[in-house]
Amino acid sequence: MDDQNKNLILATVLSFLVVMTWFWLFPPEEAPITDLPPVAESLDATTPTAANDVTALTTTTPDASETDVEVARIAIETPEFKGSLSLQGARIDDLSLTQYREELAEDSPIVRLLKPVGDAEAYFATFGWASADGLSADQVPGPDTIWSLETGDVLTPETPVTLRWDNGAGQIFRTEISVDSDFMFDYAQSVENTGTSDITLRPYGLIRRHGIPADLKNFFILHEGLVRMTDGELEETKYSKVVDYSVDPSEGTQAERLEASENGWIGYTDHFWMTTLIPEQGRPFRSTSKYFDSRDLYQAEAVMPLETVAPGELTVVTTRLYAGAKEWEAIRNYENEEGVTGFLDSIDWGWFFFLTKPIFWLLHNLNVIIGNMGWSIIALTFILKALVLPLAYKSFVSMAKMKELQPEMEALKERSGDDKQALQQGMMKLYKDNKVNPAAGCVPILLQIPIFFSLYKVIFVTIELRHAPWIGWIKDLSAPDTSSIINLFGLLPWGTPEPGSIVALVAIGIMPIVLGISMWLQQKLNPAPSDPTQKMIFAYMPWVFMFMLGSFASGLVLYWITNNIITFIQQYTIMRSHGSKPDLFGNMTSGFKKSAAASDAKSKDK
Repeated sequence: MDDQNKNLILATVLSFLVVMTWFWLFPPEEAPITDLPPVAESLDATTPTAANDVTALTTTTPDASETDVEVARIAIETPEFKGSLSLQGARIDDLSLTQYREELAEDSPIVRLLKPVGDAEAYFATFGWASADGLSADQVPGPDTIWSLETGDVLTPETPVTLRWDNGAGQIFRTEISVDSDFMFDYAQSVENTGTSDITLRPYGLIRRHGIPADLKNFFILHEGLVRMTDGELEETKYSKVVDYSVDPSEGTQAERLEASENGWIGYTDHFWMTTLIPEQGRPFRSTSKYFDSRDLYQAEAVMPLETVAPGELTVVTTRLYAGAKEWEAIRNYENEEGVTGFLDSIDWGWFFFLTKPIFWLLHNLNVIIGNMGWSIIALTFILKALVLPLAYKSFVSMAKMKELQPEMEALKERSGDDKQALQQGMMKLYKDNKVNPAAGCVPILLQIPIFFSLYKVIFVTIELRHAPWIGWIKDLSAPDTSSIINLFGLLPWGTPEPGSIVALVAIGIMPIVLGISMWLQQKLNPAPSDPTQKMIFAYMPWVFMFMLGSFASGLVLYWITNNIITFIQQYTIMRSHGSKPDLFGNMTSGFKKSAAASDAKSKDK
């Protein structure tokens, strides 16, 4: 391997080390927790654009103040949820996910997704109508309207509920709310015009979030904040960027308003959870993101086109609300079977989406067959290694030949002395005579880097790895190895250091140690760099990675261990098939040809 290729590999590895070290030593600060008061802001319904194909909207919308009124609630009971919705504003504002706990412990509280006004970090969805022509603002239902229950008493997948509100001016509004067995609510908003003249109005849905979530990860590899699809174009905006488009309520201005002509959705995404408004696909709507600085309030809106209702007519518009875990299978079903365009992109696949999507698809299906995510990661690694084997084979053959040529290379360096040109020419001739491509040794590293980052992304962002056990002490593949050398991996009576502490950085577990050993073994089969500095860096690299990756997800460490072991076996087998017998101490014994070549080189040197 010539110096240019050694420098390429060294630069690649050092760049990786710099990035990992930076985020290891200087993790992003967590956002402060803020207690938030109730808010009183209005829904903006200024003039729509031509995309909605309607005339100018001049009247204001109903008051959307969030007063905490004691009203009746309707229980929500599904296989995934428990909670309630409020008759004030038909709000879904009390929702917990029964299948997910905050921590791994069995007595840990279940995850609470939505919270009513009055609770810290209030977070809810509400639906209503904006007046346009023939109605005043107080004649349409808004976020504070007190509805009456017309049918149903508990919202379940089998029993929808219907809410009713009569404005006393000839219009009767109803909202039928249904829910499926996964995470989707349907809001069928209707208005019956029993008056004597036409009315014009538009339905809307909105999501309000009081402040950023306390458990915001704020990590570079993960998107948290606004997420929306507008006519096939995905937008991901972090909370800090949403703030840049704040609204001055006194001026009635808007922030980040987009007009969707056919399809889309808008909402907020967390690490594992999401709340998203989904208007009827195939119809235009207005997608708006706002931030109210005075109340630290984030608001996402889906405002549908104007509806004109003649006397004696009834209009129904259905908007959907996804509120729950970002489960790949459920989201894929809504996209493929129920026509929610691009919904799978609500999962943060990252820049390498062309790798992360198929990798997760394969991992998911392996888990369906095997039933354990740990063994599925191992099986995935075997499959990925098999796919790149044709390229890796040529690389391993080249590296085996180069290692065999090392005695001749050393003799050539002694003969050339300080004459670098003669050394370079001699190396090129040696490579040519033995049909060796020194650049081929870079292929395994260059192939492994995007696959590694893609798998890191998959393990970090997908909920399917959250709290997924493997064997023994590995109870959560999305978390670091919980064993520790401090207590001899559980043999001594004291506990392990707190995650994130200085001691925890060096008190690594069993899996990182196995990783370091596997990297060392694999490295022993590679040609040693001729430069002393490079040789020292490569010698320490396995042990540096051992400590650095000790705080990474166990699933990622498991992948890397498996990858190293497979690579070692492949490379060792190929080297043996070419007449070389490597050992773990850097010695090399070969067949008669190699011994003869080395002896001949020494004779010429004398």
